[in-house]
Amino acid sequence: MSGEVERAAIALYDRFTHEGLDRRTFMAELSRICGGAAAAATMLSSVAACGQATPQVAPADPRLHAEELDWEVRPGRHLKLYHARPVRANARGPAVIVIHENRGLNDHIRDIARRLTLAGYDSYAPDLLTPAGGTPANEDQARTMIGQLDMAATSADGAALIHRFAGAHRKVGIVGFCWGGGMVDRLAIAAGGDLAAGVSFYGPAPDPAEAPRVQAAMLILLAGLDDRVNATALPWVAALRAAGKSVETTTYPGVNHAFNNDTSAARYNREAATQAWAATLDFFRRHLS
Repeated sequence: MSGEVERAAIALYDRFTHEGLDRRTFMAELSRICGGAAAAATMLSSVAACGQATPQVAPADPRLHAEELDWEVRPGRHLKLYHARPVRANARGPAVIVIHENRGLNDHIRDIARRLTLAGYDSYAPDLLTPAGGTPANEDQARTMIGQLDMAATSADGAALIHRFAGAHRKVGIVGFCWGGGMVDRLAIAAGGDLAAGVSFYGPAPDPAEAPRVQAAMLILLAGLDDRVNATALPWVAALRAAGKSVETTTYPGVNHAFNNDTSAARYNREAATQAWAATLDFFRRHLS
């Protein structure tokens, strides 16, 4: 199919996954764009994330130890977490928290945590849907559950996790993608000085008026074709700069929202993802050392 058809399908998929478009309407419009139901099904398999995609770092990689945890992060509030740490580390290094997309904690996010671990970090990926029963297998259900979260309570859970690590005299970083990228910004507001560094991949940003509350160094990574997210993220960057905060940003031209997600064939852009990941590791090296 043409690039124009693919771009239209990606834009429609973002309306479905982020703006509440119902599945029946989505599939009908996708069939119209693609020229039929069979072509629409093929396009959807390319645009959507594939849960069975091969990870970059295997769960049983001998260089790391991985485990599933269940912590009480504040009174009466539990979070399940995926934890990966380097096997050969002599002492606990900086902690990096990985915040999932609006599909909840899945194998792709666990793979991101393992990639960070091989870069030398003690990595934790919380399931922020834990208070709602945990991430379900059905992604549509997960997105619905994300939309129903009490965001004040969810932010407090994430901030409590940051405080826990900082209280153990460790530097703490955080990285998030899509919905999780937006949570990075919100947790930078909520965590205060306990958060050393935050990296937001194409996350919808909070009210720019909150920028003066941020104390962490921030790296904002955006997709050039992602008008929906950029409409809030660019004013957020401007507000951080105006408030005298440490903020860096890069917009990768010609790439789509979720360009870093290598489980989505149509949206993944290897060149931009490679550059963005290198920028992330460099940023954490500079601010978490």
